[in-house]
Amino acid sequence: MTEQLVRLQDWRKRLAAVTAEIKDRPFEWGAHDCGPGLAGRIVEALTGEDLAADYRDRYSDAVSAARLIRDAGFSSLGEMIASILPASHPSEARIGDIAAIPVEGPIGHGLGVVIGERILVLTMTGTGTVDLLDAQMVFKVG
Repeated sequence: MTEQLVRLQDWRKRLAAVTAEIKDRPFEWGAHDCGPGLAGRIVEALTGEDLAADYRDRYSDAVSAARLIRDAGFSSLGEMIASILPASHPSEARIGDIAAIPVEGPIGHGLGVVIGERILVLTMTGTGTVDLLDAQMVFKVG
């Protein structure tokens, strides 16, 4: 079942505030990673809904994150997010939508936020960007 979310009136200001706040924050599994730390915070900022609360601080590395995903019945992080948010083709992405980017490793996808023709992603030391064409799936946020 996917969530039908509505963006708050000041979502652009909220998006800018979150991205500025996390710009230099180091990556930390379970707390500040691509799931709860980026995608979850963006969804909450844009809509007021904390969809990542049940997953925050429940894993400490890629292996335990993958176990959490599998235990929930999914084969990848992208598949898990598709059960929560409506999926669409990357060509339909809007600023603030969540993008799933294929990655090596046990979780299968990394998540980022669409910021135009680029996707904002977390790095080990803060944030970076990748091309929107790198997204395999995009999930509508409101």
